[in-house]
Amino acid sequence: MTRTTLPTDYLAFATPVAMAFNALLYPHAEIVLHDLANGEIAAIWNSFSGRKSGDLSMLEDDPESYATETILGPYEKAGDNGQKLKSVTAILRDTDGNAAALLCINLDVSQIDAAQRMLAAFISPQQNRPDALFARDPREQISFAFHQWLQKQHLAVSALKKADKIALISALEERGLFETRYAAEHLATLMGSSRATIYNYLSEIRAQKTS
Repeated sequence: MTRTTLPTDYLAFATPVAMAFNALLYPHAEIVLHDLANGEIAAIWNSFSGRKSGDLSMLEDDPESYATETILGPYEKAGDNGQKLKSVTAILRDTDGNAAALLCINLDVSQIDAAQRMLAAFISPQQNRPDALFARDPREQISFAFHQWLQKQHLAVSALKKADKIALISALEERGLFETRYAAEHLATLMGSSRATIYNYLSEIRAQKTS
């Protein structure tokens, strides 16, 4: 495979890359190309910070400051309007390995952050489950205990082995959840097993207790 030599004009080389990121992330990201040779912004796309080409970069322009890194971040920044930004910086080097330019992407995640908080508020219960509403509903009790056990064991239903299923059924048996008529059938539906399988496991558990 033939290796291609990078052009000496690193800003021209990086410009199409910056334009591609802008096309993908617009209007949620600001793309900035810094020229370390003169300490100025060489080009900027979707400038929600108000900066423009030719402005001082206000960054450390000593190549030694970027001696070992290739990528900086992602790191968190605050925008001029207080918005939360997630940023990453790529360091472009010359043929001698010295930092020549920086390509920075500032992604505005404030709307995502707000949406996450709103969804968390909807999903998270504000109070414990009222027993008066669920105490007489065996299916609800089994479903709640089933998912509670999975969460505590850090297991998914699809990953349950025979030993896990027996341990689960044993835990539900200890809570007296198999005293109702349709308990085994409902648990079989939750586990993706047959009712006969549930009864077989339950028989094993009860036999061990009496032996």
